[in-house]
Amino acid sequence: MTGAIHDPARRRAAAAETDSAKTPRPAPGYVPDGSGPDGSGPAAEAGPAGSTAPAGSGAVAGGGPEGGGRLGREALEPLVRTVLRALAEGAERRAGPVPAAEPARLADEVTRTLAAAGGDGALAALTRMLAYGSADPVDPSCAAHLHCPPLPVAVAADLAVSALNPSMDSWDQAPAATTLETLVVAELAAMAGYPPGAAGVLTSGGTESNLMGLMLARDHVLARATGRRVELSGLPGDGPRPRVFASAAAHFSVQRSAALLGLGEDAVVPVPVGRDLRMDATALEEAMAAAVRRGERPLAVVATAGTTDTGAIDPLRACAALAAEHGAWLHVDAAYGGGALLSDRLAPLLDGVALADSVSLDWHKLGWQPVAAGVFLVRRAETYASLARRAAYLNPADDEEAGYGALLGLSLRTTRRADAFSIAVTLRTLGRDGLGRLVDACHDLARAGAAAVRAHPRLELHADPVLTAFLFRYLPRDPSRADQVNAGLRRRLLREGRAVVGRTELPGEGPGRVRLKLTLLNPDTTPAQVERLLHEVVAAGEAEEDASQ
Repeated sequence: MTGAIHDPARRRAAAAETDSAKTPRPAPGYVPDGSGPDGSGPAAEAGPAGSTAPAGSGAVAGGGPEGGGRLGREALEPLVRTVLRALAEGAERRAGPVPAAEPARLADEVTRTLAAAGGDGALAALTRMLAYGSADPVDPSCAAHLHCPPLPVAVAADLAVSALNPSMDSWDQAPAATTLETLVVAELAAMAGYPPGAAGVLTSGGTESNLMGLMLARDHVLARATGRRVELSGLPGDGPRPRVFASAAAHFSVQRSAALLGLGEDAVVPVPVGRDLRMDATALEEAMAAAVRRGERPLAVVATAGTTDTGAIDPLRACAALAAEHGAWLHVDAAYGGGALLSDRLAPLLDGVALADSVSLDWHKLGWQPVAAGVFLVRRAETYASLARRAAYLNPADDEEAGYGALLGLSLRTTRRADAFSIAVTLRTLGRDGLGRLVDACHDLARAGAAAVRAHPRLELHADPVLTAFLFRYLPRDPSRADQVNAGLRRRLLREGRAVVGRTELPGEGPGRVRLKLTLLNPDTTPAQVERLLHEVVAAGEAEEDASQ
């Protein structure tokens, strides 16, 4: 990805160029060749885009690409140009990674804009407001979360899905998309090292995927132990209490899933981690043995491949061996770290992922897709049995026998977008090698950023990056105020519209645990831009200290 417009001044200049009838201003994050976020190029290949609709047309965006009227291509094309222009205008006004406004002031503006918008001008007015009031992941100073700048080729593919509006719950609502998702899932399963016979589905992200993994763990392990189908009869009222083992740094959705599945959040046993927030394999072994001694049943081990804060990857092979020893299900939450499978350099970090019974992947992180592009995979399709459903109006048996197969029994959802399409387009446009270069670029960027932190006397690095994120903190003159100053400087950067920096807390108790975080997902950002961002952090920290004196 080259030539991206990251500097706000350059973006303002680009947005200020005179529109021509044929070439509207580019949307922020646009790349003409689909190779990465950019700020220039012909509107014909842009992502979410548009120009002013003819006055009084009353046209609305909608279905098929052919035909006229309210739902055809002739209605959609001017609306897309309207959106492109409004995106550029909103970004020009924002002039940075995030609007320089207090939350209450921004909320007031959104309220007033929504109330005033109406008629043919509503699309432009509300799009300008959204663009102005957004955190722009293309900007190199927007680096707080696993919030990627989507590839324009993926955004354009997503537009096609929105226009055609297939729903994945029955073949007759998504004839081509049904086959396409099956093929994409098989390709991603092979990338994870799964053998033929794997299965999966597109999800809304890691939270849904983790819920599915633990649901199948509950149904499969308890059915084997009790001879009962718990998805039908419910959890047994007697017998050993099921336990789920996850690291102390695992995603909070593990506890939430346990609650939703009737296991209770307390069923999740937090396993200690090291300084790098990686699960301690010995501690896992001891925790599982202790549970067995208490008369409890190990139900599942949730191994994290890429923790949200540090990208730490749990010892997958050790987790697999312990899960197998205790007859437990192994689910790997690779929502973040799964992107490493695209990189020859980083893929070895996920050694052992193919041993998992189920895996979560998020292509809207290190896959540069629009939200949502989660993927849930199982190693053996037959373990999906408890989710199978028959609805006469969606997947009648005689239809399936005649070849009209549906994906209804693979998902927790009924109505579902064809989110596999943008992944398919991206894979065929860039290939694994092209996407792997983007992953490597972000990894290099994180290493350069960590080196810059280490070299600065007012900053302290927590640990070297594993993937593309790292934790650090500003060192105030009074160490006892470290947590307060670091939390305050982050809000100052937001309030002044200068940067979006992450904030988290290390596991444990007591003061001194607040850390700042950079999550670097824009392959076009340069080390110099990251260093400038770190200088902004230091300047904000000094301002916080001065303001409190």
